[in-house]
Amino acid sequence: MRKGIFVTGTDTAVGKTFIGAAIARGLKKRGIDCGIMKPVQSGAIKRNGRLISQDADFLIKACDAKDELSLINPYCLKAPLAPSVAAKISNKGISIETIIDAFNILSVRHQFMIVEGAGGLLVPITKNYTMKDLILDLDLPVLIVSRIGLGTINHTLLTIEAARKFGIEIVGVIFNQAENRAFAICEKTNPNIISSLSGVSVLGVIPFVSKAGKSQKSLNVLKAVVEKIDLASIIREDGKADKGYLKAWDRRYIWHPFTQMKDYEKSQPLVIEEGKGSYLKDIDGKWYLDGVSSLWVNVHGHRNKKLDGAIREQLNKIAHSTLLGLGNRPSVELARRLIGITPKGLTRVFYSDDGSTAVEIALKMAFQYWQHKGKVNKKRFITFINGYHGDTIGSVSVGGIDLFHKIYKPLLFKSIKVNSPYCYRCHLGLIYPGCKMRCLKKIEEKMRRHHSEIAAVIIEPLIQAAAGMITQPKGFIKALRRLCDRYKILLILDEVATGFGRTGRMFACEHENVTSDLLCLAKAITGGYLPLAATLTTEEVYSAFLGDYSEKKTFFHGHTYTGNPLACTVALANLDIFIEDKTLMKLQPKIEFLKRNLRRFYDLEHVGDIRQKGMMVGIELVKDKTTKEPYKWEDRIGWKVIEEAKKRGIILRPLGPVIVLMPPLSISIKDLRFLLDATYNAIAIGTVLLPKQEVSLT
Repeated sequence: MRKGIFVTGTDTAVGKTFIGAAIARGLKKRGIDCGIMKPVQSGAIKRNGRLISQDADFLIKACDAKDELSLINPYCLKAPLAPSVAAKISNKGISIETIIDAFNILSVRHQFMIVEGAGGLLVPITKNYTMKDLILDLDLPVLIVSRIGLGTINHTLLTIEAARKFGIEIVGVIFNQAENRAFAICEKTNPNIISSLSGVSVLGVIPFVSKAGKSQKSLNVLKAVVEKIDLASIIREDGKADKGYLKAWDRRYIWHPFTQMKDYEKSQPLVIEEGKGSYLKDIDGKWYLDGVSSLWVNVHGHRNKKLDGAIREQLNKIAHSTLLGLGNRPSVELARRLIGITPKGLTRVFYSDDGSTAVEIALKMAFQYWQHKGKVNKKRFITFINGYHGDTIGSVSVGGIDLFHKIYKPLLFKSIKVNSPYCYRCHLGLIYPGCKMRCLKKIEEKMRRHHSEIAAVIIEPLIQAAAGMITQPKGFIKALRRLCDRYKILLILDEVATGFGRTGRMFACEHENVTSDLLCLAKAITGGYLPLAATLTTEEVYSAFLGDYSEKKTFFHGHTYTGNPLACTVALANLDIFIEDKTLMKLQPKIEFLKRNLRRFYDLEHVGDIRQKGMMVGIELVKDKTTKEPYKWEDRIGWKVIEEAKKRGIILRPLGPVIVLMPPLSISIKDLRFLLDATYNAIAIGTVLLPKQEVSLT
C-alpha cells in the first residue's frame, strides 16, 4: 500500500477538497487509518475572532480526524491569493520545515496520508518554493483533480506533462463536475481522450452533486461520490511506473557512472526495459542494436534460453550462501572448469564481484606473497601509462589514465609507471615514445634498477581497452613474461575486458602462449547476466599462504557475495554454450568481416586510426588526419557521433574521441553489417556541421 497521496488540481476551484474528503471518508469506511493535511490555506474565513481553514475543517469532519489542527493545517492565511503573496500581505512567514515536520508526525500516526495542495503544481508557497517542491520533499505521488468541461484537455495534459517532467508519480486523474450542468459531448468524451493521450488512468468521473460547498449537506453526499472513485488504485502500490515519469525519476534519483550529470539532467534519458539477442528495447518501444555488449559483458545475446533456464533452476535450490568457511556446488564446479580452460599453471580460484575487486585481490596476493617469502621490500608495482584496472583505490593506484585517476592522486599508493606501445602516436614524440623494443628496453631498465622492490607487473594483454582500444605489437606480452621471469617479478594479467572470446580466443594471453602468475577475470564470465569475478593464481603463490593458525598467513580478504551460486551457475552455462555453439570457431568469419569492412572507414575525413583485436574495435577520430591533431575534450566528438548512431538504432559508448565497437559474440553477419553502416554514417555526419549522404557497406 502507498503511504499516501498529494491531491493537486489543474486550477483553483476544481473540487480538490471535496475529492480529498470523499477519499478520506471512503478509506475510513474500509478500515484504513487515514490522516489528512492541508499544509497552507489561503482565502481563510474568520469565525469567532480567528481564521478558519474551511478546507481543513471539511477534511477533518469527513474522516473524523482527531489530530491537532496545528499539524493538519500549519498555515492559515486570509487573502485569497497564492500562499507566498498571502503570507507577505499578512506579514507572516511560512516555514517549509514546519510543514514537513507536521507531515512526518502525522505519517507515523496513520497508515495513509491525504495531503491537499493549493491550486496547481507551480503555485508558490514561498518566494522560491512551489507546490511541486513540497510534493517532491514529501515523496508522495499526485492525484490530479480536473474540471470535466470545456478546456479541460489542455489544462489536464499540461499538468500531467509538468508532473512527469519533475519526476512526480501520477496515481491518476479524477474529473469533477464543479458546475451544475448536464453532461454534454465534451464532458462525456474528455476523460477518455485525456487518458488515451497521456496514458494516465481515470479513477473517477464525479457529476455535480451539491451547491452547499463545504457544509454538512456536502458531507452527506460523500458516500455517493466515494462509490464513483477507484479507491483500490489510489492506495495500491504496484511498483510499476509509466514511461513518462520513469525518465524523470532517472534524471532525479540516479547518479550515472562516467556521466556529467549537469548535461544528463537536461537530456531525454534512454531507459531500457527489454532485450533479445543482440538488441535492446527502450520504454518507448524502440529497438537498438547493442553495439557495446552492455559495456563489454554480453556474450551469447540477451534472453538466452540456456542462461535464463540455468538461473531459474538454481533459484529452485538456493540463491546465495557464504563462501567463508563453506562451499557451494556451483562455485566448486565453476572453479574446476576455469582451471581447465585457462593457461596451464593456474591452479587456484578466488572469487569476488567485479573487475576492480579481482584486481584488488591480485595486488594484495602479490604483495602478501613476497612478505611470506621474506622479501619484505618487494611491495611496489610496475604499471602502464593508459592502463585501466577499475575504480577502487588499489586498482586506480595501478591505473594510468589521468582523466579518470589524477584527482585521486593523494589517496593512491605510488607505482612505477612505464610507457606502453601506442603505435599510432609514438612517432610524434608525445608521451608514448618508441616502438615495441624501445618500450621493452625502458621496462627492463626499471626492472634492473628496482627488481628488489617490485612485487609484480600488471597489464591488460594485447589491448588496453578503456584507454581507447590501444593495441600492443605482436610478441610484447611474451617478452614481458620473459623479463618478469628474469628479474623474479610476478606477472598479473588483467583479462577483465579481453577474456571469454573477445579477442578471438578464450583468453588474450593464449595468442602468445603466456601464463601469468595471477589472472583477473570478470565482465563476460557470466555471459553478461550477473556480477562475478575470479582471480586465478598458481600453486606457488597459493602455497605461500599456508601455515599454522598462529602464523597468521591467512589471506584476510573476502566479499559478502563471493562465489554466489546464481552467478556461478550462469557462468557454468555460459561456458557450456561456448562448447555447444562452437562460439570461438564461429567468431573467425565475423572477425574477418570486421577487418575487411573497417578498412573503408579510412575514407572518412576524421578517422585517424582503426585498431582491432578480434571483436574489439576502436576507431580514433582526429581533427586533422595529416598531423593527427586530436580533438579537444570539450569538443565532445565521441558523444556527437554516438548520438547520431542512436538515431540510427545503435547503442555505442565512446572513449573520448575513440568510437568503440564490441558487440555480443553471437551477433550475426547481417547485424554486423548494420552496425558498421550505422557507425560509418554516424561518424560521417557527427564530425561535420553539414549532413553528408549516407552510404551502405556491401
